[in-house]
Amino acid sequence: MDKKPMTIVVVMLLGVAVVISGGCTEGQNASLIGSLAGAGIGQLAGGDTEATLIGAAVGAGAGYIFGNESDKNNAAAERRAIRTEQNMITVWMTNSNGSKVPVKLARNGPNFIGPRGEVYTSLPTSQQLRPIYGF
Repeated sequence: MDKKPMTIVVVMLLGVAVVISGGCTEGQNASLIGSLAGAGIGQLAGGDTEATLIGAAVGAGAGYIFGNESDKNNAAAERRAIRTEQNMITVWMTNSNGSKVPVKLARNGPNFIGPRGEVYTSLPTSQQLRPIYGF
């Protein structure tokens, strides 16, 4: 077997092994995909092992930069979701037939905001919520 195709096969096998192992961040996955694409482009452009390895390195770096930004965005979204959840309070409202309905209120400073945008200056009781959310 010629050395050129062998280099591509080795790089691809390493990439498949990393993907199969799992537990990778998006930055790591993008780096892997970039290295595979870069190796292929390097091989096509240069036709030798050196070009393949340079392409793999450049592709890995570029892929990691893009994937790492995605990781940062996902982490920021997760932090926002946690903060939002921490500021939510559920009041269980009892209907006239005895059934219970959860009403989620968002804490906003000293106030509580209901699902329909109504503002309460203190935590509303089930009786206060019944005219709006119950029967």
